[in-house]
Parts: sequence; structure tokens; C-alpha cells
Amino acid sequence: MLKNLLILVLLFVAQLAHAGENLFENNYQPQKNGGLQSQMANPDTKMYVSNHKDEDNINMLEDGYDLMGTSDFEAGNIAPEQALQHAKNIKADAVLVYSKYASKQMELSKIQAIKQAAKTTHEVDESVLKQDETQYKYFASYWAKMPMPLLGLHVIKLKPVDAEPENGLKVLAVIKDSPAAKANLQRGDVLLKIGEIAVQKPEELAIAVLKYQGKAVEIGYERDGQPASTQATLNSR
Repeated sequence: MLKNLLILVLLFVAQLAHAGENLFENNYQPQKNGGLQSQMANPDTKMYVSNHKDEDNINMLEDGYDLMGTSDFEAGNIAPEQALQHAKNIKADAVLVYSKYASKQMELSKIQAIKQAAKTTHEVDESVLKQDETQYKYFASYWAKMPMPLLGLHVIKLKPVDAEPENGLKVLAVIKDSPAAKANLQRGDVLLKIGEIAVQKPEELAIAVLKYQGKAVEIGYERDGQPASTQATLNSR
């Protein structure tokens, strides 16, 4: 019986060791643009705790950040500083951390159960060791501050409606102080043309921006369904 108790104690210690792992690091998924990191050799990484993920994503894009990757998992009570430590390890400029209640099972002290067993039967029910604390859903997004872009738009291709192709690219975010912002382009606009190049795909926008970099160019777009145009002077590299 003492042998069985020793085994259970070792199992519990192993669980505590696992709990000490950095789950933000273990569950990290980089974006497809792998290798993205801060432009600084030793960034002063900032951590923000929030509850407005979608709005925060847009704000980060508008502030000139790009997404490096995310961590997404469910666990007991985890210190958000673990996310900050992982963010520093991957050279992120900022990490945004979110958590919300997931579930709660009956709380029992595993250590007390083991001590009690040592005094009495020398046996511990395995179900006691498997009981968990309150569970939370954790999500963290890691961001790198990017240099000022040539134009300064984040866009997405519009989905067809009733099998009719949609024209243009919807603007998701306009980077502050960028040529696009100075040209008064706004979130929700539909980008149609850069100079003489029609833009139906993000790749076409990238080609147009490279072609006209450092130049003043006319930009055609729609706002609230109405055609419009503006002029922007693109940055150059």
C-alpha cells in the first residue's frame, strides 16, 4: 500500500511540474509569415490584458503592428506573465492576453487527500488526483511593430454574392500617419484601382504599390456604395 501511495505522490508531483510549464509557449502557433519579429534587437515588450479581441486586432493593425502568432488553450489559473515571458523570448513588441471562465469542477485539496491517506488507509482514489480547479480559456496574440509601409492598408478580398463577382478589396484597417491615412482612405472603403492597375486580389495591390512607390498616384475606391477617388504619395524603400 505504501508503494501505491508513493506512486500516486510521484504522479501528483509530475502534474505540478507540468503545471509549471509555460502553456503560452507550448500552445504558440506562428502566422504564415514565419520569422516576423521586432525591428529592435532587445525590444521593451509590453503586455496588455483585454476583453475586446476583434477591436484590439484592428487597433493594433492601425497602429502599425503585424501579427506574429497566437496562443490558444484551456487550463486552470495561469499567470499572464507567462505570456509576457514568451513574448520576450520570440522578440515581440507587444502581447495581448485574454481569459474567460470555461468551467468549474468540484474543488478538493489533492495534497490534503494524500496526507489523509497516509494517516489512514495508505490509498488514494485516483479520481481525486484527476479533479481539476476552475478552468479558463486563454488566448494571447503577439505583435511586432513594423516600419512605415509604402501605402498603409490592410485589405481582404470580397466574397461573391449570388455568384456575381465582387470588385475590389475591402479595407480592414488604415495605418495611422501612412500615405493611405493622409489620403483620407477609411476602414470599410472598397479599393478598386491604384493608378492604372485594377486591384481584385491582395497580390495585385502589392504589385501596384511597388510600381508606384515614391510617386503620387490616383486611387479609385467606393465608400458606402458610391465611387470616389483620392491621391496619395506613396513611400519608397
